[in-house]
This record gives sequence, structure tokens and C-alpha cells, in this order.
Amino acid sequence: MAEAEISGVDARLFRVPLAEVLVDAIHGSHTHFELVTATVTLSDGSAGTGYTYTGGRGGHAIRAVIEHDLAPVLVGEDPTPVETLNDTLENHIHYVGRGGIATFAVSAIDIALWDLRCRREEVSLWRRLGAHAPDARAYHGGIDLAFSTERLLASVTEYLERGLSSVKIKVGRPDLDDDAARVEAVRAEIGPEAALMVDANCSMTVPAAIDAANRFAEFDLVWFEEPTLPDDFDGYAQIARATAVPLAMGENLHTRWEFAAACGRAGLAYLQPDASNCGGITGWLRAAALARQRGLSVCSHGMQELHVSLVAAQPDPGWVEVHSFPIDQYTTRPLLIRHDRVVPPDEPGVGVSFRWDALEPFEV
Repeated sequence: MAEAEISGVDARLFRVPLAEVLVDAIHGSHTHFELVTATVTLSDGSAGTGYTYTGGRGGHAIRAVIEHDLAPVLVGEDPTPVETLNDTLENHIHYVGRGGIATFAVSAIDIALWDLRCRREEVSLWRRLGAHAPDARAYHGGIDLAFSTERLLASVTEYLERGLSSVKIKVGRPDLDDDAARVEAVRAEIGPEAALMVDANCSMTVPAAIDAANRFAEFDLVWFEEPTLPDDFDGYAQIARATAVPLAMGENLHTRWEFAAACGRAGLAYLQPDASNCGGITGWLRAAALARQRGLSVCSHGMQELHVSLVAAQPDPGWVEVHSFPIDQYTTRPLLIRHDRVVPPDEPGVGVSFRWDALEPFEV
């Protein structure tokens, strides 16, 4: 029997306002993001906290799944076999939740269990996973489709002033000429040496994505992200065969089976799992292993304050996205940018500790 067993799971929901309205090609306007936290407490009083986030919808349902469906399964269990508990939670809710909201809920709990694991072992997540690199490449990912060109370039300047030279912007405007002009303007702003990515948020048909990729090719893109629906793996492969721009996706894949299909069929160059919605740290690591088997670069989406540890721990670190949802502004250790790269935390746990006093005004 374990020295301590799980005695409770406490879920909280926060609606955190954004400084300005952010828009992409498919999700509409973001006025806030939702943060759902899950704190797992043991019978000896120790605790670990995990979390997930949304673009402003679904948070109530995620919290309810944690409270009503997942927490009762965990009470009385040994917290040590995190991967086994992840499978148990997925199987428990399998019939109604292969992906989607249920996987967001599992992710928050899985991250909490990893936080407990690392705290009890007195090791940082980055070191426990291998600590292959002291830092990782990173870029600022803007949610900026509705910005005027002037505001877009001003936002890029703000990114550069924060210490990162690489940038991703949104595309998917009704007029491809408009998209191309914005990409050209940003490339001129950041210069030829910096990395530039674009993201269509699944908004294009396959023929339209091929046209767009061929149009963007002259701007030396690192990747074209989510040009079409994430389920259309064969469509991605068609785009990859017809263009010279590398493709990236992964934030909308939630199960290991989806990641396996994407890695095997979609013609990707970069995989971008998000630990907030693919089964937590356990799910992210499984996706990363599949990517490595296929020779894909493993990157991340969102939650930079956690993903910096995951990406830097990989044998060949990819890119960390510094997202426009600033979760790390509400933690005790905001993301550290140094020499155009991001640095993982090295204290015991997953490296994300919330400033509850700063979040409490936004609790639902």
C-alpha cells in the first residue's frame, strides 16, 4: 500500500480577461480565456496542482467532469503510477469522451499528478524528463487576424521588445492578397534571419490551402500551421505534396490514436501537442514519442510556462509557442526569456505555481 493515498481533488474555474479582443479565422472573438485548475491532495497533506485552459468556452463543463466523473475514481488511489491513472481516467470516461472536454479534464488532473510526483521526488519536471537542453527555441504566437496592418506590425514590435525575434501570425482573411501582404509586411519588420510562421486555424479548403502555401513560399516560412481541418490527414498530405512549405498541426488532436494517424499520414514536418488537451504531460510525451518515430520535430501549443520544460527536455528540442493567452502572468515564475530563447524552471514540481490572489477576482 502507498505511504499516502489520494484524498481529494479540488477543481476551480477562472474567466481571465484579455487586454484586447483577439480574433482568428475560425474561433471568433476572444475577450477572455478560461483557466481550470485541479489540485490533487494526498492523505499526508501534500498536494499538486494541474490545469487546463480554453478560449472562453467549455470551462464549466470541464470543471464538472473533474468534480463529478474523475475525482471519485481517484480518491483512495496510490498517486505514484501516473501513467496508469491516466489510462484509468481515459477508460472511465471513454464512451462519452474520446477527446474534447473529457480530455481537457483528464489533462488537468494528469498535470497535477506529475506535479505531485516531481515534488515528492524533489526534482524539476525538466530534469526528470531528461534535461537534454538548458533552453529552447521560441516564438510569439499572435491571435491577430482582425488587427489592421499597422496594429499587426505594432504587436510584432512589442514581441521583439520582449526578447524573441521569431513570430507567428494568423492568416485566413477572405482575400488571399490581403493575407500575403500582411505576411510580407511582417517578414520585412522582423528581417530575413528571424523565423516566421503562419496559422490558418483550420479555415481553408485543401485547394485554397495549396494556393495560399504557394503564395506564402517566397517569404521563407518555417511552417504553415493548420491550413485545413485537423481530421483531414489525407488532405494535409495532399497539401504537403503540392507545396514546398512545411506543415504543422497538433493542437486539435486529443488522443494517441489521432496523433498516430497524423504522424503516419499527414505529411507533417512539425507536431504541436498541447498538454492541456491531449491527456496532460503523459499524453504530450506519448505524442512526442510518436513524432520522433516519424522524424517530426516536436513543438508545443500554448501554456508556455509548462511546455518550456517539456520541449527543452526532448532529445532534439523543437519550438515553444509563447501564446497570446498570458497564463504565466498569473504564476510565481513568468516565462523566462534569455538570449532569444526560453528557459525551463528547475525547482521541484512542474514549475507552474499560481498566484491565487491574482486569480481570485476572476473566479467563477
